[in-house]
Amino acid sequence: MGGVHNGRVYNGMPAKDLGTEGWRKPWSGGNGGSCLEAMRLSDGRVALRQSTDPDGPALIYTRNEITAFIEGAKAGEADFLIA
Repeated sequence: MGGVHNGRVYNGMPAKDLGTEGWRKPWSGGNGGSCLEAMRLSDGRVALRQSTDPDGPALIYTRNEITAFIEGAKAGEADFLIA
């Protein structure tokens, strides 16, 4: 991971410090190019960033946090976010 300060990956760090390779847009669609991008980190954590602000902050989640969110979303627990 080029640019990561002292090898430290932390919540809110500049997403650009995680590099440009490995970011994916699994939630892209007909939303005018505003997509949530995700990167799986070498330690199993997941970084998320806003595609319209690739140099902005990255939110870092553990594998368990991402699993709980995805499973909850599949079960409809996040429907309130779009209702």
